[in-house]
Formats: sequence, C-alpha cells, structure tokens
Amino acid sequence: MKFLRKIAAPVAALAIGASALATPVAGASEVTVAQVQGDHRASEIKDFPKASITEGSREWRKLTKNDDRVKHVKAWSESMGRDIPIAIITPNGNFDESRPTIYMLNGAGGAEQNMDWIASAPIVDFYKDKNVNVVIPMEGAFSYYINWADDSHNPGNGYLEGKQQWETFLLRELPAGIEPYMNANGKRGIGGYSMSATSALLLAEKAPKFFDVAGSFSGCAETVSPVGYYSAELTVNRAGATAAQMFGPMGSPHNVANDALIHAEGLRGTELYISNATGLAGAWDMPGHYIAQGYDPAVASSGAATLIVEGGIIEATTNICTHNLKAKLDKLGIPADWNLRPTGTHSWNYWIDDLNNSWPTFARALDV
Repeated sequence: MKFLRKIAAPVAALAIGASALATPVAGASEVTVAQVQGDHRASEIKDFPKASITEGSREWRKLTKNDDRVKHVKAWSESMGRDIPIAIITPNGNFDESRPTIYMLNGAGGAEQNMDWIASAPIVDFYKDKNVNVVIPMEGAFSYYINWADDSHNPGNGYLEGKQQWETFLLRELPAGIEPYMNANGKRGIGGYSMSATSALLLAEKAPKFFDVAGSFSGCAETVSPVGYYSAELTVNRAGATAAQMFGPMGSPHNVANDALIHAEGLRGTELYISNATGLAGAWDMPGHYIAQGYDPAVASSGAATLIVEGGIIEATTNICTHNLKAKLDKLGIPADWNLRPTGTHSWNYWIDDLNNSWPTFARALDV
C-alpha cells in the first residue's frame, strides 16, 4: 500500500555553458551559467519519449505519462559518461515564457525506490500556478549529489552504478544545457529534503550566488562531525557503499570540502529557507490521521508506530545538525527563514508542508 511505502520513506530517506547565458539578463543571478560551467561540456538535452513508458517504468514516469505539464528528458553527463533522466515541471507545458528555474533534489531512495518528489508528493499540482520551471534529476539515490572520493566501485545492486560526479553534473553541465533548452531567465533556486537537504546547501556554497535561493528540509549540513559522518555512513550502507568511498576518511580534505557547515560562508547573498522538527510526534504522525483517511486501523497503527519511533530518531538527529547550522549562520550574520517545528518526524507530510511554507522565500528571491 502507498501508505506503508510513504511511512517507511523517512526511515529509508536518511539514516540518522551555454553562450546564450554568458551575459546576465535583467534580474538574473549574480553568477552566470557560463562562469560556473567553465570548460566543462554542457549537457545535451534529449527527449525521453513517453511512448516508451511500460508497466516496468519508474513510478514518476507512469504518473505523469498523460500530464503535458511534465516533460521527460535525458541530460548527458560527460563527467559520468551517461544520460541522466530529468523531469521538468512547467506551469503550462511549454517554454514560451522565460521563467526562473528551481532545481529540486530527491532524498536517499530517490526515483530508484519510487520515493521521489513526483511519486511521493503533490509537487506537480503545487507548481501549477507558479511561474517557474522545476527541474528534478531522477537518478542519484544514496549519492548525496556530490563528487565521490572513490567513484570506481559498482555495488551491482542497481544503485550508485558508474561514476558519481554529481557536483560537476549539477553545477557545470546540466544548467548550461537545460536552461537554454527551457528559455530560462537566469534566476534560479535549489532545494532538497533529508539527504538532499545537505546537497542543496553544499551546492549553493560550491557556487556562491549562482543560486538566488536554497531550501533545506530536515537535513544535516555537517559531514565532518561524528554525527554527520556516521549518519551518511548508515545512509550509503543501504546502497552497498561506505562513507569513506564517498567522502574519504572522516576529516580528510575531501570530507572537509563537502561539509556544508564548515563552508557556510558560501551561503552569504543566497536567500535561505531552512526547516527541521524535533522528532516528537506531531499531528501527521498519529494513527488517527490515517484512520480518518480510510486506512485499516491495524495498518495505520503499525505504520504510525514505525514513523514515531524510527522517523522520530532520524528527525531528532537532523535537528541537532540544523541547530548547529543556525548557530553558525547567526554567528556569521547570514539571515535565513527558519521553520523550527516543535513537533514532527522525518516524513513526507512535513516536507510537503515545507513546499508551501518555503514558497514565499523562493518567490521573493526569484521575483515571481
């Protein structure tokens, strides 16, 4: 049942250049696509035909097969040597109007486990009246969307196959290909939940002022500290990998380079929405909430118990990380829109709330 999958998602989500954009347009981000792209090859964007969708296709493809607002494309990554499937959400199904771009990243299980933004949240309908294009990479489960210290491994289980050079792809290849393809206006944001909340902050820091706004929903910015490193270890273990393969040893140069808490200064000038809850059970976590929706009481009670215990522990852990980040940003004098909830677990209903609650921050930064 979909309910069981969605309440299991928090436990699975996080265990603890194109020349056309070389010159900024009016109101565009301070840093251009071409500046970030450097000498990297821009992604070639190709159609991912909906006619090829079969019963065995990933859920996001089947759910949007007949929805003209969602474009299915593939973006070639030179650094990883393969095409990456991409979902593009548009307000009206076309790119006749130049709009800002929001890059939304999936959590640990991602589209590979059908735990992505489209399969698990009403994201398509949420953006139907927003004048933005939303780009969602539909690969990258358990990758943290960074360049791995050792990307030569292949667990052979359907995850982390091939090179893992996500920072290069998401900053230096994809925008240079997809923004001209969409007739983008040079304003952009990035957001993520759970595992990818870390990524959204880190990528914004890697290219300061390239993103006008960044959103972090229930994430752990730090990766060098024991709490951050071992949380990442538990996450990537589920894909047959280790934190050392991703970051190198704890405290190594590659680990330090991919710690969003250490590099928080890079967020200066980027508008921020950052959320977390305490891990204490909230309204969305109670069996009665699901029983009222028609779920069998036994199923609702069992699922809610898992959510309250395991999802509560994970959210309590990310809550420590988020308060450490707040202390760092406050010390640096970098403002953010904080949503520190007194109750709530590590689960989809709260991230769906974050879509709504973060919109004023994104809208302000993107001038929409």
